[in-house]
Amino acid sequence: MHKLASEIPGSDDELPFIGVAHKFIGNTEDVLNSLQKYSYEAMKKNGILRGGIGHLFYFVVVDPIDSEVILKNCLETDNQHRFFKNAIGNGGIYAPWTTMGIKLNAQNNPDNLFLIALKNVLIIICKRFFHLWLQPEWLYKFFPQYTEEKKYLKEMHDFIDGVIQKKREEINKEKYLKSEVDRNFDLCHYKTRSFLELLIQFSGGENGYTDLELREEIMTLTIAGTDTTGVSIGYTLKLLAMYPKVQDKLYQELLDIFGNSERSIVKEDLSKLKYLERIVKESLRLFPPGPFIIRKISEDIYLPSGRTLPAGFGAIVSAWGMHRDPKYWGPDAEVFDPDRFLPERFNLKHTCSYMPFSSGPRSCVGYQYALMSMKTALSAIVRRYKIVGEESGPVPHIKSKFEIMMKAVDDYKICLEKRISI
Repeated sequence: MHKLASEIPGSDDELPFIGVAHKFIGNTEDVLNSLQKYSYEAMKKNGILRGGIGHLFYFVVVDPIDSEVILKNCLETDNQHRFFKNAIGNGGIYAPWTTMGIKLNAQNNPDNLFLIALKNVLIIICKRFFHLWLQPEWLYKFFPQYTEEKKYLKEMHDFIDGVIQKKREEINKEKYLKSEVDRNFDLCHYKTRSFLELLIQFSGGENGYTDLELREEIMTLTIAGTDTTGVSIGYTLKLLAMYPKVQDKLYQELLDIFGNSERSIVKEDLSKLKYLERIVKESLRLFPPGPFIIRKISEDIYLPSGRTLPAGFGAIVSAWGMHRDPKYWGPDAEVFDPDRFLPERFNLKHTCSYMPFSSGPRSCVGYQYALMSMKTALSAIVRRYKIVGEESGPVPHIKSKFEIMMKAVDDYKICLEKRISI
């Protein structure tokens, strides 16, 4: 195994016994900086880099052709994902924002206990990924993070369990009060229902999913389906503030479609928002919500580049690196340019050069829904408000951190200025 691995160049930072573990000691911003650094280093070493974090060995891969083979053949998540599973349990993937059918009112109540607990749990999980001393279960219990994680998980579980119980009561009450017309024509199928309600209904009602199974699904769907879209919208808003000319051009597109009307966006409008779609795609290229995909190599993988990845190692597929590789995106790969997604310009040599929501059999099934959600939310904001901020040069610099997803350090603080209708 080590003989095969030794044929792939290692990181310049590697030390005996600990590998590059000393580069991941800091906070979540430091962790992201290290992962980005190794992505750049992999670019210089023919698209792949070997590195160890103590006794754990990984390959950082930025070659899109090799990455496609890895993502199609290595379908098991890395063993480090057990920290994530320990926290949220077993669940499915991706769902719309109507997951629980309630409003968290996060804008007016940023101190919402559920949101704070979710944020802190993700920070702790990320630290366990990279801090060796937090990984053994027996040792972890002696650190304050163990107690904190238990506290935050209890707050999240209590909140979700309360929502589930309330939803079950509402469903039973609705059945009892259903009118004869409802029963004859089954009008309930024409009402908007939350994902939680559908899970209860389609799994068999009282004989279907248990409360624990429902909680695990909701935990997974809330993180995978809601947080990713929110993060992407946040980065796009910051970019619009940094590039006012791009924002002005977008506003003109919105005026051409909506005029000064206050009507809500409808499905037919989405296909007309061509420039907005290019902005969103460029935002996802530079700041993908899931910048690193970690997979377990269960058996030796022979890559198109002629190299072999031995079983027992892990593969870190760096979407962040592939999206910024000049080999595939040109010398201006770091520049924010929505027009690079114009049909006449967008001509990738390989599809995996652009994979903001992963690729292969385990890619995001909600990718198209995410794009629709982002376009809907962003158009609603830009129609009514001007996003104001400090202008940037061609290359945008947004201080970011790695908390399972890539997030802005300032939690997307922006300034909005009310637009005046003409």
